Parts: sequence; structure tokens; C-alpha cells
Amino acid sequence: MDHPIEENVQKVLNLIEEAKARRSPTLTHDVELVAVSKKQPISSIIRAYECGIRDFGENYVAELHEKAVNEEIVHKCPEIRWHFIGHLQSNKVSKLLACPNLFRIHTIDSVKTADFVQKHFAKMPNKPPCLSIMIQVNTSGEQTKSGVTPTEALELVEHVIKKCPDLKLDGLMTLGALNHDVTKGPNPDFVTLQKLKDTIDAKFGEKNNLSMGTSGDFEHAIELGSNCVRVGEKIFGPRKY
Repeated sequence: MDHPIEENVQKVLNLIEEAKARRSPTLTHDVELVAVSKKQPISSIIRAYECGIRDFGENYVAELHEKAVNEEIVHKCPEIRWHFIGHLQSNKVSKLLACPNLFRIHTIDSVKTADFVQKHFAKMPNKPPCLSIMIQVNTSGEQTKSGVTPTEALELVEHVIKKCPDLKLDGLMTLGALNHDVTKGPNPDFVTLQKLKDTIDAKFGEKNNLSMGTSGDFEHAIELGSNCVRVGEKIFGPRKY
């Protein structure tokens, strides 16, 4: 039998605090929890919101838009912040930017996509001062995953900083290889992203964040410096397709 969402949220928050306590003393930043609500019903999102969760992640533009404009969510979750964490196609940018309470896009993976988002966001009426974005990096080199290579990331970061004035670069995101055995050492994907962040911070004089870690490895990701973890099934239970 599944545990209730309320119990799951508290358990995940406790695990986050325990993982923070195991970090290097040099890591003192807070950790943002994004509840991945893909394929979860409106009622589950509201229950998680009532537990204090404010950040929710979606993988598909159409699903995010449908939930963001849902009257019940608009009424009961006024402070909700939506995170887009799926692959972003250029022809879906306008619809994504039209989502109420869109807070961050985690998956900018090309100059073309960055320019598309910049162009459409700049045209929006009554828009916020800037849009938070992250660069998605394919640290594992798997062809099935989106993201720039670590080498390409440097060029894309520079492009966003210099050519996309309405986009606020908040850091780097990776999915990483699943099922890494931590008894064999730190996850190399997380280590790669941390080193890339250090290089980018030094080159551009910015302090970037890391979005890494999901239900199966978020504690390990926190120990290695993650600022943001994306947790779905450990909060909501199995997805209902």
C-alpha cells in the first residue's frame, strides 16, 4: 500500500536534511526540492502544495500548460512555481512561456533553443523582468539523452550571458546515468557537472547552481553539491499512465 503524500513529503524533506549534514563543510547552500508531477492528477499536486511544496516539475509542455491554467490549481495554489524539465522543442516555446507561474526552464540545450526562448519572451506583454533558465548538460554521453557536451556548455553559457539579455542563467542541469553504484565511488556524472560549474564560475565570475538528482539518487547528488533535486515517485508514488 502506498504511503500518503503528506508522509512521503516529510520523509523526503528529512532525507534532504540528512544528506546536507553529510556534505563537505564547504557546502552550505540550501537545497530546492522540485516535486516532479508528470502524469500525476491535480488532486495530488494540491495535496503536495498543502504540505508546503511550492516547486513542481513537468516534462511535457501540453501537460504543464493544462495544469498551470487549471482553475482548481490557480485558486488553491496561488504561489505555485512551475519548472519545465523535459526536452524543449522550438515549436512549443510560445505555449510554454504562456503558462502562468512558469518559474524556470531547466533544459536549454542549444543556441537555437536559447535564442527562440529569448525572442519569444522579449515579446511578451506584462512579463517578469527575466526568465530563469538552466543549461542541460549530457554528462553521461548517452545518445538517448538531450543536452550539450561539457565542452559545448561553455560556449552556450557565454552565448546566453552575452546574447540573451532577458534570460537569467541559474546554472547547470544533468540527468546522469541511472543506477550508479555509490559503493564504487561518487557518480561521475555529478562530479563532471560540479567541475564544469567551477570552471564556468571562474571564467564568468558568476555563482551557478546545480540541478541534479532524482528519486533514486537525490541524496547522493546533494552530498556532491546539488542545489536542486527533482523528486517524483518518492513523493507521489508510481505514475499513473
